[in-house]
Amino acid sequence: MTGNVHPTALVAAGARLAPDVSVGPYSIIGPEVTVGGGTIIASHVVVAGRTTIGRDNRVFQFASVGDIPQDRKYGGEPTATEIGDNNVIREFVTIHAGTAQDRGRTTIGNRNLLLAYSHVAHDCLVGDDTTFSNNAQLAGHVVVGDYAVLGGFVGVHQFCRIGAHAMVAAGSIVLQDVPPFVTAAGYPAKPRGSNSEGLRRRGFSADDIAAVRRAYKTLYRKALPLEEARAAIASDAKASPALNVMVEFLETPGRGIIR
Repeated sequence: MTGNVHPTALVAAGARLAPDVSVGPYSIIGPEVTVGGGTIIASHVVVAGRTTIGRDNRVFQFASVGDIPQDRKYGGEPTATEIGDNNVIREFVTIHAGTAQDRGRTTIGNRNLLLAYSHVAHDCLVGDDTTFSNNAQLAGHVVVGDYAVLGGFVGVHQFCRIGAHAMVAAGSIVLQDVPPFVTAAGYPAKPRGSNSEGLRRRGFSADDIAAVRRAYKTLYRKALPLEEARAAIASDAKASPALNVMVEFLETPGRGIIR
């Protein structure tokens, strides 16, 4: 142990903590946990299982990271949890390890903000720079793209995908895939427009935002079959490469997109 570990914390002998990691009172760090430099773990946090946490993360009090999945099929297999750098994990957040039936690991990228009581279930894959508002909940096997925003009390059905730069409004229930750049709301969630304001805040050019709006109209306003809409957006992407992320999303099989 180092001077950064509070004397009431329990850090297992096998845990590997960088010298400048801080662990607060009454926290518990399991024997197969690795924590990178600059990470701050507050009081009453449990980091369990085969969990790797990168650099400069901040984990607030009463969070639970890396424990076994809430899945009846789980039989003690050696699955894992991987968390990148510069994430903020607020109070009472729960993040569970993967299952042998899928990826075998739950993965969270970099610079994500997970607000209080949000939940990331087994085998989820969360990209970079996402925001989970309070009580946003992912079921198992969900994929969330970069810069996606989930409002408070959003629930996402297992195996769904939330595309990059998408925004799901508070209280929505997502039962099918939400394409990139799309704003969704309702129970079940339905498309409500393109996330133009979010794109402006992230520095997208006016031309790219206009291209995204046209793609949204192609996908949702022209009554085209999905394959025809995808082909039309792919053609537009030749002049507006920002649309490639939407094209790739639509080409990847899933639960079907919200329409």
